[in-house]
Amino acid sequence: MQTLLQRHRLTLLHIIFWCIYLSFNLYQISFYQQRRGYDWNNAVLFAGVQFAFTFSIAYLNYFFFLPRFIKHKNIWRYLLEFSIPFAVLVASRIYVQRAMVQDMPRSEYFFSHMFTVQVIAINLFITVFVSMLRFAADWFELEAKKKSMENERLTAELNFLKAQINPHFLFNTLNNLYYLAYTKSDKTTVVIEKLSQMMRYMIYDSNHDKVPLSKEIEYMKNYISLEQMRLNNEIPIHFEIEGNPEEKWIAPLIFITFLENAFKHGVNNHNRNAWVNVSIKLRDGKCEYVVENSKAHASSDTREKKSGIGLQNVQRRLELSYPGRYSLKTEDKPDRYIVKLDINLN
Repeated sequence: MQTLLQRHRLTLLHIIFWCIYLSFNLYQISFYQQRRGYDWNNAVLFAGVQFAFTFSIAYLNYFFFLPRFIKHKNIWRYLLEFSIPFAVLVASRIYVQRAMVQDMPRSEYFFSHMFTVQVIAINLFITVFVSMLRFAADWFELEAKKKSMENERLTAELNFLKAQINPHFLFNTLNNLYYLAYTKSDKTTVVIEKLSQMMRYMIYDSNHDKVPLSKEIEYMKNYISLEQMRLNNEIPIHFEIEGNPEEKWIAPLIFITFLENAFKHGVNNHNRNAWVNVSIKLRDGKCEYVVENSKAHASSDTREKKSGIGLQNVQRRLELSYPGRYSLKTEDKPDRYIVKLDINLN
């Protein structure tokens, strides 16, 4: 929600400008009252007339002639239309002010050509300045629309990227469930229960921009439990958490892609030496997420081809959710594959 200052910043600019203008006029009144002995009430009335005519010229142009120019884009027509009321108002102001000071001492300046030139120049300057505020208003509005459209685009892209995760996970989990049902495992009902919890999280909680980190960790634990059941608990899986995840928030489903890849490409029933280590460390508002897994016999090219879409997906989500606030590093060693993700949660 925009603040009051943001919503009315253009109006504030107008008010500030006229306050400065009036302050300068009051200073002039004070100066002439002390140096030339002008009557204070007449001087204030003189300045009021000056302000009224200047204000009228500036906003006649601002609300009437300038919008017509913006609509028709004809500079000569604009100058012709504006010059007539400008000349009439300036001449009227000069006439009224000269009538007010004709009986005052030392009023020769107000009947000189220099005074006429000064009045014309000041009114032109103020009219141009106020007109620039009109263009500033259009610029503010354009920037607001661009920002709104960009936010809508990013939100749509984030939703699309999150939607890509759901079918991928569901496909893998149903394969696991099919295997357990096929082997008539007693764990089938447990898997269905955990799958239900995970789907509830994906359907409802992950629709928010941020979710409690504790729920994201619970989701990962359920996923690991499903994988352990599929592997008959024969593969060592270590999940470590350092720090307190309570009251910490994170973009949903950021971690799962790396965890899925660890099991998909590093663990299988034919490799009894396979293993997976996962750690989440929280300190000073930062989250360090590390996934290490043993390497299966599949080539790195195969791994790259299979996991490329998922990694591109999560990297794009990180760029949208944590621009300039994350670091993602991968290491491909002879015996293991390591992913390290650092996120500033503040």
